[in-house]
Amino acid sequence: MKNKYQKKSHISEVKFRRVLKCFSVDIPATSAAVLVGLNRKTTQRIYSLLRNRIVELAIQEARPFVGDIEVDESYFGAKRIRGKRGRGAGGKTPVLGLLKRQRRVFVSVQQNCSKA
Repeated sequence: MKNKYQKKSHISEVKFRRVLKCFSVDIPATSAAVLVGLNRKTTQRIYSLLRNRIVELAIQEARPFVGDIEVDESYFGAKRIRGKRGRGAGGKTPVLGLLKRQRRVFVSVQQNCSKA
């Protein structure tokens, strides 16, 4: 049976899920090996791969915007009424947006858009 979780693996998907379940319940790798019926070194390698993946995801969450980022500021609100234009126009809400290409988008409504 092919394992969709780990490429080029000789472990079945069912056994991998069992090891993953043991990992999530915080069972040591040696005990998990006995429960699942795998070699101790195999379960330790899988545990190590899972820990490394958790660290990768934690690092991505800690700094979500790394690399090329686009920043833009826009004003949303009523159509232009005679008088002030641009930043000083009344009734408009300033919005700041950050975009990492093909990844995450961060948008926030700005309360104060002064130069400072």
